[in-house]
Amino acid sequence: MTKLTRADLDALPTYLPGRNPADVARELGLAEAIKLASNEVPYGPLPGVVEAVAEAVAGVHRYPDMGVVALREALARRHDIPADRIATGCGSVALCEHLARATCLPGDEIVYSWRSFEAYPIIAAITGVTSVRVPNTADHGHDLSAMADAITDRTRVVIVCNPNNPTGTSIRRADLDRFLDAVPDDVVVVIDEAYREFVTDAEVPDAVRTYRDRPNVVVLRTLSKAWGLAGLRVGFMVAQPEVAATVRKVITPFSTNTAAQAGALAALAQEDEVRRRCALVTAERDRLTESVRKLGVDVPDSQANFIWLPLGDGAAAFGTACESRGVIVRPFQGDGVRVTVGTPQENDAFLTAAESALP
Repeated sequence: MTKLTRADLDALPTYLPGRNPADVARELGLAEAIKLASNEVPYGPLPGVVEAVAEAVAGVHRYPDMGVVALREALARRHDIPADRIATGCGSVALCEHLARATCLPGDEIVYSWRSFEAYPIIAAITGVTSVRVPNTADHGHDLSAMADAITDRTRVVIVCNPNNPTGTSIRRADLDRFLDAVPDDVVVVIDEAYREFVTDAEVPDAVRTYRDRPNVVVLRTLSKAWGLAGLRVGFMVAQPEVAATVRKVITPFSTNTAAQAGALAALAQEDEVRRRCALVTAERDRLTESVRKLGVDVPDSQANFIWLPLGDGAAAFGTACESRGVIVRPFQGDGVRVTVGTPQENDAFLTAAESALP
């Protein structure tokens, strides 16, 4: 039979979401299962979001505002930047793909650390770009020196995930400054800050504030995590006006839908509550980190809303063992296991499962 799809995509890994807790509970005959696999915040929608979405749904027979003007203006006010520097999309991952399309041609290269966000190699492959993976350091962070050395005349984009997903490690300002100074001006540096709101280390820079004047820096943010909109898929990008305008050209029309725009505007009005929830998460993150270390696992410091267990070849077995006890985590076989910070009760359930699952 004639092959109708690109042969080079046969080897493309499939993005794996966290398993549905209802499915796991049903398979195991449990009353319920706890999902600590997808880095969601466990406290429900922010006040006003459900009402705003419900009101917006009444108008879903009409197209949404394609320019996403109200939301872009709200984000611009919050970050003290002009609205023409902002593009929105279906999560920050979609914007990363759009940026790749706007900057790269087949044969170009994208450099990123590995292991990092599992969507990066998928984005590179579907845009016909060569992935250049630079191994993480021994302490599970970006090797910025090696990443700088990996840049060639074919490199168009370098991605820095800060904090890094799935390891939770972070890059401090002095190190990031040196790296940015070493990157050629014609290479776009994407700083992916999906977990920025959970950062408690004052030395880890807010890239929107710190690097807004660097012409080749693009910052990705999402409202899926701290802002509780994972089910609505709203992300935004901050870049120089000409870069943002080009990306807006290639974004799928109307991809920030009516409900998403309304929910995002309502969420942005709840900044104090977001900070309160993030404080709960980071306190539990620190407790979880220390508790797992006492079980003998060398957990790196995390600045995200998850922790990383570097279990190597034991990752899949650990994930299966936890799931058998009704706790869903995210194993990356050969590397480690990412565990989302949940409520105190959910974290206690994970610790009980982990103590049984570890050798």
